[in-house]
Amino acid sequence: MPGGRHVEAVTDARFDLAPGECLALVGESGCGKSVLASALLGLLPGNAETAGAARLADGLDLLAADERTLAKAVRGRRIGLVPQSPAAHLTPVRTVRAHLEETVRALAGVPQAARRKAALGKAALRKTALRKTALRKTALRKAAEAAAERAAFPASHLDHHPHQLSGGLAQRAATALALVGDAPLLLADEPTTGLDRDLVHRTVDELRAHTRDTGRALLMITHDLAAAERIADTVAVMYAGRIVELAPAEEFFGRPGPRHPYSRGLLDALPERAFAPIPGAPPELGALPSGCAFAARCRAADRVCRAERPVLTEGVACHHA
Repeated sequence: MPGGRHVEAVTDARFDLAPGECLALVGESGCGKSVLASALLGLLPGNAETAGAARLADGLDLLAADERTLAKAVRGRRIGLVPQSPAAHLTPVRTVRAHLEETVRALAGVPQAARRKAALGKAALRKTALRKTALRKTALRKAAEAAAERAAFPASHLDHHPHQLSGGLAQRAATALALVGDAPLLLADEPTTGLDRDLVHRTVDELRAHTRDTGRALLMITHDLAAAERIADTVAVMYAGRIVELAPAEEFFGRPGPRHPYSRGLLDALPERAFAPIPGAPPELGALPSGCAFAARCRAADRVCRAERPVLTEGVACHHA
């Protein structure tokens, strides 16, 4: 609420995500994509308000859950997060191995052998404790290495610090951390930002493979339409805090193509297509017009568009779709 104003950052965001499915949430920067992700994980600022429901398959409402439930039972365990700019989320003085082992210890845990009930002498107790410590360290190391292998992170770089990693390796390290808890939902927030095109392809292909091989659901937030085309089963287009189009990826990127003028504009802006940027800029979320938020940038806008806000109907929010 900047300046005391009430800002609706995300409104009427409705979609379903099934196991093994990838949904790409796309749109320009500032449209509300990352706010939606933060809401699902309970990471919004303290003055933020949420309404509605966001339910996992077991019925847990993420928006109604308290901090203890989110921290103990959701983050990492039911929702794995691949954050935006992963290198910035890694502690600079710790190695990748240390990050992974700490995450394994916090999420997966390492079973501890129960002490024998029979009375033991002090020397025997010390030997037993040392043996258990060694076993725990070995289990942690193996679990961390297994997580790195699942994310195609090379074992030769496990003892490197974040500043020693390339952008692609930092991304794989973040993916490995997100996979430790075997969460059924993986949330990737702009996972291809700052990567060259070859690394973008490799990153989205690996994320897609994880989804297919494990049955995880994947929610990928991105402004990269080319990456979305490569990975998504379903595309949700967000503009000014609202989903304005929801469509199967094969229809959105193929035929009949996108139905909302904003969606068509996003595709036309791609270099491999018309390379024609959408004129103008999105409206401020604190000063949205009463009608369609895209009307000022839309060539097809008329009096109805400027007066009445369209609602999402049959996958599109447009008076002329």
